[in-house]
Amino acid sequence: MKTIAIVQARMGSTRLPNKVMKRINGLPVIEILISRLKRSSCLDGIVIATSINPNNLPLIEHAQSLNIPIEQGSEDDVFDRFLQTARKHQADIVVRVTADCPLIDARLIDTAIERFHALGVDYLSNGAPPTYPDGLDVEVMSRAALEKAASANLTTFDREHVTPYLRKSGNFKIGVLSNPIDYSSHRWTVDEQVDFEVVTNVFKHFSPNIHFGWEEILELSRIKPELFTANQNLIRNEGATMGTGQKLWKRAKQIIPGGNMLLSKRSEMFLPEQWPSYFSKSKGCTVWDLDGKAYTDMSIMGIGTNTLGYGHPEVDAAVMQTIQNGNMSTLNCPEEVYLAEKLLALHPWADMARFARSGGEANAIAIRIARAATGKDKIAVCGYHGWHDWYLSANLGDEQNLAGHLLPGLNPAGVPQNLRGTVFPFNYNRYDELEKLVTDHEIGVIKMEVIRNTGPEDNFLHKVRELATRKGIVLIFDECTSGFRETFGGIHLKYGVEPDMAMFGKALGNGYAITATIGRREIMEAAQSTFISSTFWTERVGPTAAVKTLEVMEKVKSWESITSTGLQIKKGWQQLADKHDLPIDHWGIPALTGFSFLSDRALEYKTLITQEMLEKGYLAGNSVYVCTEHTPEIVEAYFHNLDPIFALIKECEEGRDVSSLLKGPVCHAGFKRLN
Repeated sequence: MKTIAIVQARMGSTRLPNKVMKRINGLPVIEILISRLKRSSCLDGIVIATSINPNNLPLIEHAQSLNIPIEQGSEDDVFDRFLQTARKHQADIVVRVTADCPLIDARLIDTAIERFHALGVDYLSNGAPPTYPDGLDVEVMSRAALEKAASANLTTFDREHVTPYLRKSGNFKIGVLSNPIDYSSHRWTVDEQVDFEVVTNVFKHFSPNIHFGWEEILELSRIKPELFTANQNLIRNEGATMGTGQKLWKRAKQIIPGGNMLLSKRSEMFLPEQWPSYFSKSKGCTVWDLDGKAYTDMSIMGIGTNTLGYGHPEVDAAVMQTIQNGNMSTLNCPEEVYLAEKLLALHPWADMARFARSGGEANAIAIRIARAATGKDKIAVCGYHGWHDWYLSANLGDEQNLAGHLLPGLNPAGVPQNLRGTVFPFNYNRYDELEKLVTDHEIGVIKMEVIRNTGPEDNFLHKVRELATRKGIVLIFDECTSGFRETFGGIHLKYGVEPDMAMFGKALGNGYAITATIGRREIMEAAQSTFISSTFWTERVGPTAAVKTLEVMEKVKSWESITSTGLQIKKGWQQLADKHDLPIDHWGIPALTGFSFLSDRALEYKTLITQEMLEKGYLAGNSVYVCTEHTPEIVEAYFHNLDPIFALIKECEEGRDVSSLLKGPVCHAGFKRLN
């Protein structure tokens, strides 16, 4: 009977790209693996099975240079790739080896093959349960068993991992190769960079010999354990249970501080170790992950950027036309003029506008202009205004100064100490706090969100306006979050209070980067007395998207529909809470609505909702940033799926251990847990 080893290998590993061609002592990992396999006395041949992805060309060329047969097949259906390779090479018995196991031992291969024949089984492995070090995994199977499995209704998981159906279906005779002593805690595979470091250490120790046995490696781990410490915290076969996005997130955290560019999108803020993390496409209120699974977004909708839904056809068409015509040139884009005119028409109190591409930039621009206009440095703030030094300086000397403004306990590391005493927070609806700041300090600017979680009380906004006018203080409304959600423009229009300056972002471009700072002429012209300038503030896509977004908003009256939907969602949460006798607290304007359980385990319950709703095909937590694509049917289905989770939470309130229901760590609460 012909026995061949099929080595699964490809260049596109999610966690460690190109690992099969990484060099150890000058030799690619795949070459070392093949050389070690050739020491087997039971194998009649070795074949590499890779995918049709063009990225695999270096691997193919190297295999050919070694005179090793290599076959190409499906990128995703690894089972089919494996079976087709076995058929083409007329194998009766197949040994499955993965290319991330360069320390595989040929003697162990022979032992597995011999035991396979002795037991007369269809399938044998040394990994179920594992007793050998991770990286010595061997599976032996008959081609007849593979052919039988091919006729079954295999799942996507079965097709990706090749052999789960053989092991678990009950349709095959199974054999196990176990070691008398369990060494499964040792990790000698190459899935991540730290794994590669450990394996490299091993080969360097034995260099130039590459044909040492696994027992010699085990002895080395006893003598020099420091060579093996780098990957000790990794979990065996973790990749088999991780989605592509989870693998990529783990890789990202090794090369990007924090893993990404926005705290609010970090996986740990939603569902640590389980969140899909990355998207392949989005449309309406549906998001597809890197594995092609679709989720209904009942969460933060791009952090509130897409009130018209993802990929709005009219906005995207305008952007595509801009891209075809050219996004940048030595000359300016006319759309910035059209956008300025539209925003000023919507806000008659304002005379001039400046544009940027992020909310933090817009806030910094507004502060720079206001300080230039007043000649005063000190600022009173209320709300969240971004990451720049001017704002975080409020926490210098007391990390709790911004505790009521979404930044509790944030250490302002890197912010110059000489900015201390320039920014003074006050709480919303506490006019007395603001009045005292103005009395005690030479405040030149008041910067505040018009509304976040609660509305103004006792004419709060009007009092702030009167105080600013009386004291000659520039009043800035930060509407980066609230703009275009309850009114067609700034939410301050609803309250009849006019600021001196205002900023807009998030919803303004329906997912494209654009922010605006508008203001009265006598203040905005102070921009000419300072330096405010950036190359990519002149690109064309952002203004184009904003102009078209405003046009569509006005046509469909988006602010009315998202407010109405938000109120329905808020009502639905309360109905579920009442049904299951769970006290909750609501926060946010209707279009940015959220709730919290009034419980010491609120964070665990939020995590549970995210976990269970993810299984049902939803991105969800305890808040929804509403878009026009959240139809009544979608909202109804969302609550239908949420109902049994509220029932679970009620059980936990009555004594059931919520931790027993969670499949991973609890989500992070905010800035205190940044890692």
